[in-house]
Amino acid sequence: MATDGTEVLIRTVTQEEAAVLDGWLGLLKTGGSLQSGRIRKAELETQAKSVFGFFREALRAGGTDASGEAYGPLRDTLSDISRSRAIQGFTPTDTANFVLSLKEPIFDALNRVSATDASQIAAGTWTVSKVLDQLGLHTMEVFLQSREEIIGRQGEEIAELSTPVVRLWDGILALPLIGTLDSARTGVVMENLLQAIVDEEAEIAIIDITGVPTVDTLVAQHLLKAIAAARLMGADCIISGIRPQIAQTMVHLGVELNVVSKATLADAFALALRRTGRTVVRKPQAPSNEALR
Repeated sequence: MATDGTEVLIRTVTQEEAAVLDGWLGLLKTGGSLQSGRIRKAELETQAKSVFGFFREALRAGGTDASGEAYGPLRDTLSDISRSRAIQGFTPTDTANFVLSLKEPIFDALNRVSATDASQIAAGTWTVSKVLDQLGLHTMEVFLQSREEIIGRQGEEIAELSTPVVRLWDGILALPLIGTLDSARTGVVMENLLQAIVDEEAEIAIIDITGVPTVDTLVAQHLLKAIAAARLMGADCIISGIRPQIAQTMVHLGVELNVVSKATLADAFALALRRTGRTVVRKPQAPSNEALR
């Protein structure tokens, strides 16, 4: 008759509950979590005791089916811990070890409880490995998903910060672009530019591409979209920052922006001033005291 690993595991965890929890806490405290300074000892102990309590109750109520309803509270708790660790900057290894390190004290407990029966030890070892591996995978899935969400939000924030619209003069705006211009960023660029045109009642918008590493057909299309959107809002556009290398590349690819372009932002600003009927002149110097003598 085959040994029931589930019964062996439940009996072991019940009889050796205190020893298993103490052993697990000891491993967690000597691991890298506390040394990193990202979590306090009291918080780590609270998390471990909560997870172990739910694990014990789930074993008694639902056996070893980690995807079952009995394991719902445990999975929810592990999900919360994984999300918090993703925010705190824990590594995937630290997060996975939080669950997987529970194996060692349970293995030790199995050897104490079933020391004279190798089949029970083998069955219990296989069962606990299967359950904790499933819980470990769940923990990692939530951790990686949370980290991807964090990276996505940070990317959006960086995109917002990297596309500032600067007011150069009454009715004249400048949009300095730095880095690669892709479809997602084009949307942010257009949104910021159009909102600034409305807020400032701008007549001219200067799009400076000095910080754009290269301009190919795709980047040119994105620029044209931003220019067309600005024109629909009643603002003319000037492109500045066309470097010799970019000009050669655009000619080679047959890219045409169909918009006035200038080599520098200063040249584009001077043109914008002329278009709005303004001019900048040097103020005459006041005569020095020696010249009056």
